[in-house]
Amino acid sequence: MTNWTVTVTDAARSPLNREYNAEMISRYWGRPTNDAEIDAYERDEQDHDVPVFLVISRDGEEAGCLGMRFLGDGIGELTRMFVRTPFRGQGAASVLLKAMEAEALARGVTTLRLDTRKDLVEARNLYAKHGFVEIDRYNDAEYADHWFEKSLKRLTPADPVAMS
Repeated sequence: MTNWTVTVTDAARSPLNREYNAEMISRYWGRPTNDAEIDAYERDEQDHDVPVFLVISRDGEEAGCLGMRFLGDGIGELTRMFVRTPFRGQGAASVLLKAMEAEALARGVTTLRLDTRKDLVEARNLYAKHGFVEIDRYNDAEYADHWFEKSLKRLTPADPVAMS
């Protein structure tokens, strides 16, 4: 069992954002990126509205992150799901999703949505594994190819609780 710690932090101050952006740019273009390209993206294109930002760590080392914005009517949108390479395949992304679901419910969110790209096959598999289903386009995200949604339910005392 891996001991993960998940904390709520300020998205703007996390270095994980830049690593996430570098990976997304590199994967999209199929080549390494550079600081100028990342700077331009962060200045001109990145959506800075991420009021809920979780960071997962192990032994004091930040391993990944996941953000959520509020769309209204009890809907939250997940963004910036990222796990650093050395921590992949160890359950960090699943722990982040479970933690964000709990955070969403605590903030009155009953439905989570997200968009992702066709080249992010691992992400699509992860979301499906956690009960997200593909839906019709709900936003105008320029680089999105797939849209997902999951209805959340509040746990009752009779519901089993699985902790990672």
